[in-house]
Amino acid sequence: MQLPAHVLADTALIEVVRISALPKKAGAPYPGETLAHWVGGEVADALALMGSLPGGEQHRCGFSPGWSVRGYEKSLDIVLFEAAFCFSCHEVRTHGAAVPPDLARQFFDVDAPAARQLLARFRAAGS
Repeated sequence: MQLPAHVLADTALIEVVRISALPKKAGAPYPGETLAHWVGGEVADALALMGSLPGGEQHRCGFSPGWSVRGYEKSLDIVLFEAAFCFSCHEVRTHGAAVPPDLARQFFDVDAPAARQLLARFRAAGS
C-alpha cells in the first residue's frame, strides 16, 4: 500500500475502526466502533507494515471492508488519510486530505506475511 511520504512523516496517531457499514457518501469516514489508538512506535510500525504490503490482484466480492485506519496529524484536528481494508477482494481504499486520487484504490496480496500480520493487529485491537 502506498501513501505519500509526507503522510508517513506527519501521522501522529492512528485510530483503528471495526467497520459496521459503508459511508453514505464518497469521502465520508467509514462508520464503526473505534477499537484502538496507536501512537509513537505503534504508528511507525503500522505504517511500515502497511507500506510493505505487496501488490495483488483484484478479487470480486463487492468491497465489504472490515477494518479501517485513520491517520491524524500532530494537532489531531486533521485526518490525513483513512484506509479501509477488504481482505475478501484484496482491496484497500484510501481517502483524506493528503491522499491523491491515484492512490484511492489499491490491491494487495492478502496471503503475504505482512497482510496476515496487519490483520492480526486489527483483530488484537478488537479483543
